[in-house]
Amino acid sequence: MLLRRMLIMLGVVLVVVLALAAYKGFTIYQQVQMFSAPQPAISVDAATATEQPWQSRLPAIGTLKAFQGVDLTVEVGGTVQRVLFSSGEQVTVQQPLIQMDSDVEQAILATAQAELGLARVEYERGSSLVKRQSISKSEFDRLAANLQKANASVAQLQAQLAKKRIVAPFAGTIGIRQVDVGDYLASGTTIATLQDLSKLFVDFFLPEQAVPKLAIDERVRFSVAAYPNEVFEGQIVAINPKVEDTTRNVQVRAMLVNPEHKLLPGMFANLEVLLPGEQQVIVLPEAAITYTLYGNSVYVISEKKNEDGQVIKDDKGQAELMVKRRFVETGERRAGQVVISKGLQAGEQVVSAGQLKLDDDAHVSIANAQVKPSTD
Repeated sequence: MLLRRMLIMLGVVLVVVLALAAYKGFTIYQQVQMFSAPQPAISVDAATATEQPWQSRLPAIGTLKAFQGVDLTVEVGGTVQRVLFSSGEQVTVQQPLIQMDSDVEQAILATAQAELGLARVEYERGSSLVKRQSISKSEFDRLAANLQKANASVAQLQAQLAKKRIVAPFAGTIGIRQVDVGDYLASGTTIATLQDLSKLFVDFFLPEQAVPKLAIDERVRFSVAAYPNEVFEGQIVAINPKVEDTTRNVQVRAMLVNPEHKLLPGMFANLEVLLPGEQQVIVLPEAAITYTLYGNSVYVISEKKNEDGQVIKDDKGQAELMVKRRFVETGERRAGQVVISKGLQAGEQVVSAGQLKLDDDAHVSIANAQVKPSTD
């Protein structure tokens, strides 16, 4: 009886052990099947390398300056008698702007003109007398000197009187006035700014390596923050004949017409110098490039092939795709595009998004591309 119970217990234990062993074996079999099964394709975006004309450009930043611009100041002190302009007005050449009190100067000028008249009469009388030898030659020379002195005094006083009237040195737009009637102005006081906005200069700097590429009349294209959706163009009119010692940059000046007066002096400009000639280059979206310290690379997409060189197809009859990492040399960048100077040919397709998930020979599927992948 006891033996029978022991045999039954051993049989139950054996069945439990065998069941556990079978379950563990089945679990291991499932895991092996899972790891040995083909990995699903990694979804990526793709872009195709295209060959297109490319005009080289030199990027720079610059500042707009007026074709002519000054801060109007007074040369001699005095009290403002009349203000003859309005803030923001368009003024013409020699248009009066400020009239200062000049009563004292006019009175002194009247005295000098009277003395000039007397000196002229005495000179004419002396000229008649010296011909008849009624006066000495030295006396006549004294009368001539007095006339010259009187003329000089009148001219000096007229010049001083003219400084009491401020006029526009050129046509342009005058700024906000800084003085009022009755103000006493010391010499050097600014009354307003005057800017000729019909044309503008753009001053900018480029590294000395760019000097051989620069020439007068080359086109310049730029934009300003005030009008982000507009592009303005000008032409190079001057290249500084000296490279700055501290920065090793050369100053360049371009000029543009500003008929609507939209642009103002002092604005910051992002610009590009358009170099002559175009070249056919390979271009990719900048997002397709993986930048590292040891080189720039792309993942090239191609069809997967077996040992016999036959294209491997999936269940749907579509060619399976794989990627290979390839190092490339890059050039200029512009508007999200980058020039590939070496390492890629036109028509090759590369990964443009999802590179962080990839390694060499990774199986991929293209989520966005309609272009046929490379067959290499």
